[in-house]
Amino acid sequence: MKFSLFAHMERVDEEQTQVQLYEEFLSLCDMADKGGMCTIWTGEHHGMNFTIAPNPFLNLVDLAHRTKHVRLGTGTAVAPYWNPIKLAGEAAMTDIITQGRLELGIARGAYSFEYERMVPGMDAWEAGERLREIVPAIKGLWAGNHTQTGKHYNFPETTSAPKPLTEKGPPIWVAARDINSHEFAVENDCNVQVTPLWQGLDEVEGLISKFNQACETYNKRSKIMILQHAYVGKDEAELARAAKQLNEFYCYFGAWFKNERPIDQGLIKHLSQAEIDAHPFYSAEKIRKDLMIGTSKQIIDRLKYYQDLGYDEFSYWSDSGMDRQQKETSLARFIDEVMPAFS
Repeated sequence: MKFSLFAHMERVDEEQTQVQLYEEFLSLCDMADKGGMCTIWTGEHHGMNFTIAPNPFLNLVDLAHRTKHVRLGTGTAVAPYWNPIKLAGEAAMTDIITQGRLELGIARGAYSFEYERMVPGMDAWEAGERLREIVPAIKGLWAGNHTQTGKHYNFPETTSAPKPLTEKGPPIWVAARDINSHEFAVENDCNVQVTPLWQGLDEVEGLISKFNQACETYNKRSKIMILQHAYVGKDEAELARAAKQLNEFYCYFGAWFKNERPIDQGLIKHLSQAEIDAHPFYSAEKIRKDLMIGTSKQIIDRLKYYQDLGYDEFSYWSDSGMDRQQKETSLARFIDEVMPAFS
């Protein structure tokens, strides 16, 4: 099993400035590169000061000049916000600048808040349709002389300018949850990214089962990565604190997803402790049980099970509402105490 870092620059208030958040991001990425992680993933969101990531390619190009070994991935570019010619060209240029280190992750997106602003009138179904058109379009543009005739994207014969450094283009990863998304990815020779979010082991097992079913359907296998929040603690008191912080983080995530709460200056109205405690399915106890929260030994045991299930990569999701010192301490423990068990 390989290990990667997912760093999204997320926060719930202005206590940490955007500049400080980026400095923290750079520090964590430096640790990942020097610690032997395979990839750094960072994503795309707009108009939300909860997630400060308007263009992942900008961040990856910056990281390319600061890191030496780690691969650099979009986790993920949101397909409906891009014209395929623009996405193919920018990804190709990023592949050149990073000297062939790009991994291109693509998703349909999740927040209706963003849909309303980026592609007014679009729903999740249409976003999925756009994802299914844009992936083969990118591959065609990288190959050259590609004509697109689809429901959402139409253009005459076009070649990506530039073409990527990587022969046939960087690996493409598709964010998948339902069986149709897994089948689309495997059929189109794409790798798969999955995240159980706050959900537990049943979801972890269900996602790999769908992937395996898709591989059987098309008689071929790509790679599958699982993305999950993680915290490595030294004792139960520290782990209980981490679970409480991640529970609060998920309450904000859920509030953004529902898109019903007042927003000012790109930040959602603060949740009271009573609102956090009354959430219908998030709780600190459940978060402690279902996320990758534990001592080094506990996390090694759980990751061994993920490996036995067939997962090729575990991506350590660092965004958590914790302070920089907590994030760096946990990541250092993961690199120094957990990863060696899989070398």
